[in-house]
Amino acid sequence: MLVSEIKSRPQYPGLEPDLNARSNLVVCDQAGAEAVIEMMEKAGADFARKSTVFLLDENRAPPATSLAERMKPADTVIHYQIASIATQLAGLLQGAKMGVRVYAAGSEPLIGSAVQAAMQQGIDHMSVRTEHRGSLKRRVQCVHCKTMIENVTVNPVECPGCGLLLTVRDHYSRRLAAFQGVCINAEDPSEVPAQEVMYL
Repeated sequence: MLVSEIKSRPQYPGLEPDLNARSNLVVCDQAGAEAVIEMMEKAGADFARKSTVFLLDENRAPPATSLAERMKPADTVIHYQIASIATQLAGLLQGAKMGVRVYAAGSEPLIGSAVQAAMQQGIDHMSVRTEHRGSLKRRVQCVHCKTMIENVTVNPVECPGCGLLLTVRDHYSRRLAAFQGVCINAEDPSEVPAQEVMYL
């Protein structure tokens, strides 16, 4: 579990199956798929039959197919972009009946997008069961020009929108599904701190 003293920093308590749910919508990437497989094994075949898994395969790598087979849900849909998963999830939730449960496992950008999609359909963020697995990469919003920067692994990071050098803070916006990036050298632009890999 990732821990921070910043109150807005998301906490990921881990995937626990809701055996009373009528249906389950599960979002994961390849690292998160291992957490989903563990949950499926714990919950049993009936839970799996009521589940639809959206598996992110950004690298279009062969392991995605074998992971899908190991999960044995009613349906597994492979996506190649986080945005397409979020769009499909939001569409399904828009027409969903009572009793649906949402799960998300994997990287923070993926979890954040799933939680954001659920919140847009009126689901409380605390109702989405989450588990962080794999990369620590972040989605960052430049607070100065509002550009979204994907897959950030370094701190500070240069904003591709306005060119400012940003420190990546632990402050997180669920509405934006992003961490906040603030100019690190506003008082003296000639001061350029060394970049460190922090979120692999």
